[in-house]
Amino acid sequence: MTTRKSAAHARRDGALKKACKSYETTALVLQGGGALGAYQAGVYEGLHEAGIELSYLAGISIGALNVAVLAGNPPEQRIDRLREFWGTICQPYSGLAPNALVEASLFQINDMARQVIGNLHAGSALLVGQKGFFRPRFPPAAFTPLTDPANVGYYDTRPLRDTLERLCDFDRINDGGLHVSVGAVNVRTGNFAYFDNRSTRLRPEHFMASGALPPAFPAIEIDGEHYWDGGLVSNTPLTNVLMERPERDTLVFQVDLWSARGVVPRSIGDVEDRIQDIRYSSRTRAVTEQMRAYRKMQRALRDVLDKIPAEMREQDPACRRAELLAGHKRYNVIHLIYRNKPYEQHHRDYQFGLATMREHWDGGLQDIRNTLAHEEYLAMPDNVAGFVTHDVHRDEIEQTMHGALQRNAD
Repeated sequence: MTTRKSAAHARRDGALKKACKSYETTALVLQGGGALGAYQAGVYEGLHEAGIELSYLAGISIGALNVAVLAGNPPEQRIDRLREFWGTICQPYSGLAPNALVEASLFQINDMARQVIGNLHAGSALLVGQKGFFRPRFPPAAFTPLTDPANVGYYDTRPLRDTLERLCDFDRINDGGLHVSVGAVNVRTGNFAYFDNRSTRLRPEHFMASGALPPAFPAIEIDGEHYWDGGLVSNTPLTNVLMERPERDTLVFQVDLWSARGVVPRSIGDVEDRIQDIRYSSRTRAVTEQMRAYRKMQRALRDVLDKIPAEMREQDPACRRAELLAGHKRYNVIHLIYRNKPYEQHHRDYQFGLATMREHWDGGLQDIRNTLAHEEYLAMPDNVAGFVTHDVHRDEIEQTMHGALQRNAD
Protein backbone atom coordinates (compact mmCIF):
# COMPACT_ATOMS: atom_id res chain seq x y z
CA MET A 1 0.00 0.00 0.00
CA THR A 2 2.81 2.40 0.93
CA THR A 3 4.65 1.69 -2.33
CA ARG A 4 1.56 2.30 -4.46
CA LYS A 5 0.88 5.54 -2.60
CA SER A 6 4.45 6.73 -3.10
CA ALA A 7 4.31 5.86 -6.79
CA ALA A 8 1.01 7.73 -7.15
CA HIS A 9 2.46 10.78 -5.43
CA ALA A 10 5.53 10.64 -7.65
CA ARG A 11 3.35 10.52 -10.78
CA ARG A 12 1.23 13.43 -9.50
CA ASP A 13 4.28 15.52 -8.65
CA GLY A 14 5.73 14.81 -12.09
CA ALA A 15 2.48 15.98 -13.69
CA LEU A 16 2.46 19.13 -11.54
CA LYS A 17 6.04 20.01 -12.44
CA LYS A 18 5.31 19.44 -16.12
CA ALA A 19 2.26 21.70 -15.92
CA CYS A 20 4.26 24.44 -14.19
CA LYS A 21 6.97 24.31 -16.86
CA SER A 22 4.41 25.21 -19.51
CA TYR A 23 4.32 28.68 -17.95
CA GLU A 24 7.05 31.22 -18.50
CA THR A 25 6.73 32.56 -14.94
CA THR A 26 5.73 30.73 -11.76
CA ALA A 27 5.21 33.22 -8.96
CA LEU A 28 4.54 33.08 -5.24
CA VAL A 29 2.71 36.22 -4.06
CA LEU A 30 2.52 36.81 -0.31
CA GLN A 31 0.09 39.19 1.37
CA GLY A 32 0.56 41.07 4.65
CA GLY A 33 -0.94 39.82 7.91
CA GLY A 34 1.61 39.79 10.73
CA ALA A 35 1.57 36.64 12.83
CA LEU A 36 -0.71 34.93 10.31
CA GLY A 37 2.28 34.83 7.94
CA ALA A 38 3.28 31.39 9.21
CA TYR A 39 0.46 30.12 6.98
CA GLN A 40 2.52 31.29 4.00
CA ALA A 41 5.50 29.28 5.22
CA GLY A 42 3.32 26.17 5.24
CA VAL A 43 2.18 26.88 1.69
CA TYR A 44 5.80 27.16 0.57
CA GLU A 45 6.65 23.86 2.27
CA GLY A 46 3.90 22.16 0.26
CA LEU A 47 5.14 23.66 -3.00
CA HIS A 48 8.67 22.54 -2.15
CA GLU A 49 7.67 18.96 -1.34
CA ALA A 50 5.80 18.78 -4.67
CA GLY A 51 8.96 19.89 -6.47
CA ILE A 52 7.40 23.08 -7.87
CA GLU A 53 10.12 25.56 -8.81
CA LEU A 54 9.39 29.27 -8.44
CA SER A 55 10.85 32.00 -10.62
CA TYR A 56 9.26 35.07 -9.01
CA LEU A 57 8.73 35.98 -5.34
CA ALA A 58 6.72 39.07 -4.38
CA GLY A 59 5.54 40.19 -0.97
CA ILE A 60 4.04 42.90 1.19
CA SER A 61 4.64 43.35 4.94
CA ILE A 62 5.11 39.96 6.64
CA GLY A 63 4.95 38.49 3.13
CA ALA A 64 8.03 40.54 2.25
CA LEU A 65 9.89 39.14 5.26
CA ASN A 66 9.03 35.59 4.20
CA VAL A 67 10.24 36.48 0.70
CA ALA A 68 13.57 37.67 2.14
CA VAL A 69 14.11 34.34 3.91
CA LEU A 70 13.13 32.32 0.83
CA ALA A 71 15.13 34.33 -1.68
CA GLY A 72 18.10 34.64 0.67
CA ASN A 73 18.69 30.88 0.93
CA PRO A 74 19.21 27.93 -1.45
CA PRO A 75 16.13 25.72 -1.95
CA GLU A 76 17.39 22.92 0.28
CA GLN A 77 17.78 25.30 3.25
CA ARG A 78 14.66 27.46 2.89
CA ILE A 79 12.27 25.49 5.09
CA ASP A 80 14.82 25.22 7.90
CA ARG A 81 15.46 28.97 7.68
CA LEU A 82 11.73 29.69 7.70
CA ARG A 83 11.37 27.56 10.82
CA GLU A 84 14.24 29.41 12.45
CA PHE A 85 12.76 32.78 11.52
CA TRP A 86 9.31 31.95 12.87
CA GLY A 87 10.68 30.12 15.88
CA THR A 88 12.59 33.31 16.74
CA ILE A 89 9.93 35.98 16.25
CA CYS A 90 7.28 33.93 18.07
CA GLN A 91 9.10 34.41 21.37
CA PRO A 92 8.84 37.49 23.60
CA TYR A 93 11.60 40.05 23.19
CA SER A 94 12.37 40.01 26.91
CA GLY A 95 11.52 37.68 29.74
CA LEU A 96 10.97 33.94 29.66
CA ALA A 97 8.98 32.31 26.88
CA PRO A 98 6.30 29.78 27.89
CA ASN A 99 7.41 26.18 27.89
CA ALA A 100 6.71 25.00 24.34
CA LEU A 101 5.50 21.52 25.34
CA VAL A 102 3.21 22.86 28.05
CA GLU A 103 1.80 25.49 25.70
CA ALA A 104 1.21 22.92 22.96
CA SER A 105 -0.61 20.65 25.42
CA LEU A 106 -2.82 23.48 26.72
CA PHE A 107 -3.52 24.58 23.15
CA GLN A 108 -5.12 21.22 22.41
CA ILE A 109 -7.65 21.37 25.26
CA ASN A 110 -10.42 23.43 23.64
CA ASP A 111 -11.19 26.75 21.95
CA MET A 112 -11.42 28.58 25.26
CA ALA A 113 -7.88 27.54 26.14
CA ARG A 114 -6.68 28.62 22.69
CA GLN A 115 -8.36 31.98 23.12
CA VAL A 116 -6.73 32.55 26.50
CA ILE A 117 -3.31 31.63 25.11
CA GLY A 118 -3.87 33.95 22.16
CA ASN A 119 -4.83 36.83 24.44
CA LEU A 120 -1.68 36.30 26.50
CA HIS A 121 0.55 36.31 23.43
CA ALA A 122 -1.12 39.42 21.99
CA GLY A 123 -0.68 41.21 25.31
CA SER A 124 2.94 40.13 25.47
CA ALA A 125 3.60 41.48 21.97
CA LEU A 126 2.19 44.87 22.98
CA LEU A 127 4.09 45.05 26.27
CA VAL A 128 7.51 43.56 25.57
CA GLY A 129 7.70 43.04 21.78
CA GLN A 130 8.91 39.98 19.88
CA LYS A 131 12.39 38.51 19.83
CA GLY A 132 14.35 39.32 16.69
CA PHE A 133 11.55 41.56 15.45
CA PHE A 134 10.59 44.60 17.53
CA ARG A 135 10.88 45.99 21.04
CA PRO A 136 9.12 48.85 22.85
CA ARG A 137 10.77 52.20 22.29
CA PHE A 138 12.12 54.04 25.34
CA PRO A 139 11.44 56.79 25.87
CA PRO A 140 8.11 56.42 24.02
CA ALA A 141 7.75 58.36 20.78
CA ALA A 142 4.84 60.35 22.24
CA PHE A 143 7.25 61.94 24.70
CA THR A 144 9.91 62.85 22.12
CA PRO A 145 8.25 65.35 19.74
CA LEU A 146 9.95 66.70 16.62
CA THR A 147 12.29 63.77 16.55
CA ASP A 148 13.92 61.88 13.70
CA PRO A 149 11.25 60.11 11.55
CA ALA A 150 13.15 56.88 12.10
CA ASN A 151 12.19 57.09 15.79
CA VAL A 152 8.50 57.91 15.34
CA GLY A 153 6.84 54.64 16.26
CA TYR A 154 5.82 52.80 19.38
CA TYR A 155 8.39 50.09 18.71
CA ASP A 156 11.99 49.84 17.57
CA THR A 157 12.46 47.43 14.63
CA ARG A 158 16.25 47.34 14.65
CA PRO A 159 16.18 43.76 15.98
CA LEU A 160 14.56 42.77 12.67
CA ARG A 161 17.58 44.00 10.75
CA ASP A 162 19.83 41.72 12.78
CA THR A 163 17.50 38.77 12.13
CA LEU A 164 17.41 39.37 8.39
CA GLU A 165 21.19 39.76 8.18
CA ARG A 166 21.63 36.53 10.14
CA LEU A 167 19.20 34.42 8.15
CA CYS A 168 19.40 35.89 4.64
CA ASP A 169 22.19 36.04 2.09
CA PHE A 170 21.60 39.36 0.34
CA ASP A 171 24.15 38.56 -2.34
CA ARG A 172 21.96 35.59 -3.25
CA ILE A 173 18.81 37.75 -3.21
CA ASN A 174 20.39 40.17 -5.67
CA ASP A 175 22.51 37.86 -7.79
CA GLY A 176 20.44 34.67 -7.84
CA GLY A 177 18.04 33.43 -10.46
CA LEU A 178 14.90 34.48 -8.61
CA HIS A 179 13.00 37.63 -9.50
CA VAL A 180 12.21 39.39 -6.19
CA SER A 181 10.03 42.42 -5.49
CA VAL A 182 8.47 43.92 -2.36
CA GLY A 183 6.06 46.84 -1.97
CA ALA A 184 6.07 49.87 0.33
CA VAL A 185 4.53 53.35 0.50
CA ASN A 186 6.48 56.59 0.18
CA VAL A 187 5.47 58.56 3.29
CA ARG A 188 6.12 61.96 1.68
CA THR A 189 4.24 61.40 -1.59
CA GLY A 190 1.75 58.71 -0.55
CA ASN A 191 2.70 56.77 -3.69
CA PHE A 192 3.20 53.04 -3.80
CA ALA A 193 6.73 51.87 -4.56
CA TYR A 194 8.08 48.48 -5.59
CA PHE A 195 11.64 47.53 -4.79
CA ASP A 196 12.78 45.03 -7.38
CA ASN A 197 16.07 43.15 -7.56
CA ARG A 198 16.15 43.66 -11.34
CA SER A 199 16.53 47.40 -10.91
CA THR A 200 17.68 47.89 -7.29
CA ARG A 201 20.15 46.17 -5.04
CA LEU A 202 17.89 45.02 -2.24
CA ARG A 203 19.05 45.50 1.34
CA PRO A 204 17.45 44.72 4.72
CA GLU A 205 15.89 48.21 4.66
CA HIS A 206 13.74 47.40 1.64
CA PHE A 207 12.12 44.43 3.36
CA MET A 208 11.81 46.29 6.66
CA ALA A 209 10.13 49.21 4.87
CA SER A 210 7.53 46.87 3.38
CA GLY A 211 6.58 45.82 6.92
CA ALA A 212 6.85 49.19 8.68
CA LEU A 213 3.20 49.46 9.73
CA PRO A 214 2.45 52.79 11.46
CA PRO A 215 2.00 53.92 14.16
CA ALA A 216 3.50 50.78 15.70
CA PHE A 217 6.64 50.82 13.54
CA PRO A 218 8.62 53.84 12.34
CA ALA A 219 9.21 54.71 8.71
CA ILE A 220 12.35 53.25 7.15
CA GLU A 221 14.68 55.59 5.30
CA ILE A 222 15.95 54.46 1.91
CA ASP A 223 18.07 56.79 -0.24
CA GLY A 224 16.71 59.91 1.42
CA GLU A 225 13.01 58.91 1.34
CA HIS A 226 10.94 57.34 4.10
CA TYR A 227 8.66 54.36 3.59
CA TRP A 228 5.81 52.64 5.43
CA ASP A 229 4.11 49.25 5.11
CA GLY A 230 2.82 48.61 1.58
CA GLY A 231 -0.44 47.31 3.02
CA LEU A 232 -1.55 50.91 3.56
CA VAL A 233 -2.21 51.12 -0.20
CA SER A 234 -2.42 47.51 -1.36
CA ASN A 235 -2.02 44.43 0.78
CA THR A 236 -1.01 42.31 -2.19
CA PRO A 237 1.61 42.80 -4.93
CA LEU A 238 -0.51 40.80 -7.36
CA THR A 239 -0.98 43.71 -9.78
CA ASN A 240 2.76 44.18 -10.12
CA VAL A 241 3.23 40.50 -10.96
CA LEU A 242 0.40 40.35 -13.49
CA MET A 243 1.47 43.60 -15.21
CA GLU A 244 5.07 42.53 -15.67
CA ARG A 245 6.62 43.53 -19.00
CA PRO A 246 7.29 41.89 -21.32
CA GLU A 247 4.14 39.82 -20.79
CA ARG A 248 4.61 36.16 -20.05
CA ASP A 249 2.36 33.14 -19.54
CA THR A 250 2.11 33.25 -15.75
CA LEU A 251 1.07 30.89 -12.96
CA VAL A 252 0.57 32.64 -9.60
CA PHE A 253 0.17 31.10 -6.18
CA GLN A 254 -1.50 34.00 -4.35
CA VAL A 255 -1.42 33.50 -0.56
CA ASP A 256 -3.90 35.69 1.31
CA LEU A 257 -4.07 36.01 5.08
CA TRP A 258 -7.47 37.73 5.17
CA SER A 259 -10.64 36.13 3.85
CA ALA A 260 -13.33 38.11 2.06
CA ARG A 261 -15.87 35.46 3.00
CA GLY A 262 -17.22 35.52 6.54
CA VAL A 263 -20.28 35.57 8.75
CA VAL A 264 -22.40 38.51 9.84
CA PRO A 265 -20.96 39.81 13.17
CA ARG A 266 -22.87 39.06 16.37
CA SER A 267 -20.62 41.03 18.74
CA ILE A 268 -18.36 44.07 18.73
CA GLY A 269 -15.36 41.77 18.68
CA ASP A 270 -16.77 40.06 15.59
CA VAL A 271 -17.20 43.49 13.96
CA GLU A 272 -13.49 44.21 14.40
CA ASP A 273 -12.67 40.85 12.84
CA ARG A 274 -14.81 41.46 9.76
CA ILE A 275 -13.48 45.01 9.34
CA GLN A 276 -9.95 43.63 9.13
CA ASP A 277 -10.91 40.86 6.73
CA ILE A 278 -12.83 43.12 4.37
CA ARG A 279 -10.25 45.93 4.48
CA TYR A 280 -7.25 43.75 3.71
CA SER A 281 -8.84 41.18 1.38
CA SER A 282 -10.78 43.56 -0.88
CA ARG A 283 -7.71 44.59 -2.87
CA THR A 284 -7.01 41.04 -3.99
CA ARG A 285 -10.60 40.56 -5.16
CA ALA A 286 -10.61 43.91 -6.94
CA VAL A 287 -7.25 43.26 -8.62
CA THR A 288 -8.34 39.81 -9.78
CA GLU A 289 -11.57 41.06 -11.37
CA GLN A 290 -9.87 44.06 -12.96
CA MET A 291 -7.14 41.89 -14.44
CA ARG A 292 -9.68 39.39 -15.76
CA ALA A 293 -11.51 42.17 -17.62
CA TYR A 294 -8.25 43.72 -18.83
CA ARG A 295 -6.91 40.45 -20.20
CA LYS A 296 -10.21 39.75 -21.95
CA MET A 297 -9.98 43.16 -23.65
CA GLN A 298 -6.35 42.53 -24.60
CA ARG A 299 -7.11 39.22 -26.26
CA ALA A 300 -10.13 40.63 -28.10
CA LEU A 301 -7.95 43.44 -29.40
CA ARG A 302 -5.31 40.91 -30.44
CA ASP A 303 -7.91 38.88 -32.36
CA VAL A 304 -9.12 41.99 -34.19
CA LEU A 305 -5.59 43.10 -35.10
CA ASP A 306 -4.77 39.64 -36.44
CA LYS A 307 -7.54 40.10 -39.02
CA ILE A 308 -5.87 43.27 -40.36
CA PRO A 309 -3.08 42.84 -42.97
CA ALA A 310 0.37 43.23 -41.45
CA GLU A 311 1.30 46.08 -43.84
CA MET A 312 -1.73 48.10 -42.75
CA ARG A 313 -0.99 47.47 -39.07
CA GLU A 314 2.53 48.79 -39.54
CA GLN A 315 1.44 51.94 -41.36
CA ASP A 316 -1.69 52.94 -39.46
CA PRO A 317 -0.96 54.93 -36.22
CA ALA A 318 -4.11 53.64 -34.52
CA CYS A 319 -3.08 50.06 -35.23
CA ARG A 320 0.40 50.70 -33.87
CA ARG A 321 -1.08 52.09 -30.64
CA ALA A 322 -3.42 49.12 -30.42
CA GLU A 323 -0.48 46.76 -30.83
CA LEU A 324 0.98 48.15 -27.62
CA LEU A 325 -2.20 47.26 -25.73
CA ALA A 326 -3.03 43.92 -27.32
CA GLY A 327 -1.87 40.68 -25.76
CA HIS A 328 -2.26 36.93 -26.01
CA LYS A 329 -0.51 35.65 -22.88
CA ARG A 330 -2.39 33.56 -20.36
CA TYR A 331 -2.66 33.90 -16.59
CA ASN A 332 -3.65 31.41 -13.89
CA VAL A 333 -4.10 32.66 -10.30
CA ILE A 334 -4.42 29.98 -7.63
CA HIS A 335 -5.66 31.39 -4.32
CA LEU A 336 -4.59 30.04 -0.96
CA ILE A 337 -6.66 31.90 1.63
CA TYR A 338 -6.28 31.59 5.38
CA ARG A 339 -9.58 30.83 7.10
CA ASN A 340 -10.17 32.34 10.53
CA LYS A 341 -10.55 30.00 13.46
CA PRO A 342 -13.60 30.36 15.76
CA TYR A 343 -11.43 31.28 18.74
CA GLU A 344 -9.36 33.95 16.95
CA GLN A 345 -9.97 37.62 17.68
CA HIS A 346 -9.12 40.98 16.16
CA HIS A 347 -5.55 40.80 17.48
CA ARG A 348 -4.72 37.63 15.54
CA ASP A 349 -2.21 39.51 13.38
CA TYR A 350 -0.03 40.25 16.41
CA GLN A 351 -0.88 37.08 18.32
CA PHE A 352 2.60 35.60 18.13
CA GLY A 353 3.09 32.27 19.86
CA LEU A 354 4.71 28.96 19.01
CA ALA A 355 1.55 26.84 19.24
CA THR A 356 -0.48 29.30 17.17
CA MET A 357 2.34 29.62 14.66
CA ARG A 358 2.51 25.86 14.18
CA GLU A 359 -1.24 25.69 13.62
CA HIS A 360 -1.03 28.44 10.99
CA TRP A 361 1.90 26.68 9.32
CA ASP A 362 0.12 23.33 9.28
CA GLY A 363 -2.99 25.00 7.88
CA GLY A 364 -1.04 26.41 4.94
CA LEU A 365 0.63 23.07 4.30
CA GLN A 366 -2.69 21.22 4.29
CA ASP A 367 -4.37 23.81 2.05
CA ILE A 368 -1.66 23.65 -0.61
CA ARG A 369 -1.68 19.85 -0.51
CA ASN A 370 -5.45 19.86 -1.03
CA THR A 371 -5.05 22.39 -3.83
CA LEU A 372 -2.34 20.44 -5.65
CA ALA A 373 -4.51 17.33 -5.45
CA HIS A 374 -6.51 19.08 -8.21
CA GLU A 375 -4.02 18.74 -11.05
CA GLU A 376 -6.48 20.46 -13.37
CA TYR A 377 -5.98 23.72 -11.45
CA LEU A 378 -2.54 24.11 -13.04
CA ALA A 379 -3.76 23.70 -16.61
CA MET A 380 -3.11 26.57 -19.01
CA PRO A 381 -6.27 28.74 -19.35
CA ASP A 382 -8.22 28.16 -22.56
CA ASN A 383 -11.16 30.54 -22.01
CA VAL A 384 -11.90 33.80 -23.84
CA ALA A 385 -10.07 35.94 -21.31
CA GLY A 386 -7.03 33.70 -21.07
CA PHE A 387 -7.35 34.28 -17.32
CA VAL A 388 -8.60 31.89 -14.63
CA THR A 389 -8.65 31.73 -10.83
CA HIS A 390 -8.91 28.72 -8.56
CA ASP A 391 -9.65 28.43 -4.84
CA VAL A 392 -10.07 25.00 -3.26
CA HIS A 393 -12.17 26.44 -0.42
CA ARG A 394 -14.50 28.23 -2.84
CA ASP A 395 -14.94 25.06 -4.85
CA GLU A 396 -15.71 23.05 -1.71
CA ILE A 397 -18.39 25.58 -0.72
CA GLU A 398 -19.92 25.53 -4.20
CA GLN A 399 -19.94 21.73 -4.25
CA THR A 400 -21.62 21.64 -0.84
CA MET A 401 -24.28 24.12 -1.97
CA HIS A 402 -24.84 22.21 -5.20
CA GLY A 403 -25.25 18.98 -3.26
CA ALA A 404 -27.75 20.62 -0.91
CA LEU A 405 -29.77 21.93 -3.87
CA GLN A 406 -29.75 18.50 -5.46
CA ARG A 407 -31.00 16.89 -2.27
CA ASN A 408 -33.77 19.46 -1.94
CA ALA A 409 -34.77 18.88 -5.57
CA ASP A 410 -34.96 15.16 -4.97
